[in-house]
Amino acid sequence: MEKGDYLSAILRSDRTVFSTSDVSLLWQEANQNAIRVRLNYYVRNGDLYRIRKNFYSKDENYDRMELANRLYSPSYISFETVLAREGMVFQYSSVITVAAYLSRTVRVEGQQYSYRRIKESILLAPDGLMINDAFSIASRERAFLDMLYSSPGFYFDSLSGLDWDKVFDILTIYRNKRLEKEINKIFREKDLV
Repeated sequence: MEKGDYLSAILRSDRTVFSTSDVSLLWQEANQNAIRVRLNYYVRNGDLYRIRKNFYSKDENYDRMELANRLYSPSYISFETVLAREGMVFQYSSVITVAAYLSRTVRVEGQQYSYRRIKESILLAPDGLMINDAFSIASRERAFLDMLYSSPGFYFDSLSGLDWDKVFDILTIYRNKRLEKEINKIFREKDLV
């Protein structure tokens, strides 16, 4: 790669968040020290923005959901974040909730990210996930099931937008009898509300 091509390779990308590993692949460079030196140079010159250690963006206007997926991977946006966006819970929260292989709360530049551990077989199943280049996010049905899987008895303000056929299709990845019983009970009672 030519000297002037390193920065332009990042700037041409559709992504807004880059880890040092991403940059290594993009630049086809194995020398981690050379990558860090070059990235630090671009940050000092104002060409790139350092979000936190090993994470960079083109500027301060990076996608917070993309960062949520990049901090701990594999992961996907789910739980209250999706449920609030879909109108299934009405209480607003600025916390971005993420399904991941660990439980952890992280604050980066004033934004709080809440990671909830979910079983690996569920985490890696693509059913009900919308995966794009920037980040992965659960459908309303997947977020509904994730919430009941991790918080039995959770109260939803509205279930009107759910596609119950999708709910029952996705339910099979959980392999959880308690969850199956709870979903069947909610399905039977949904028309009584």
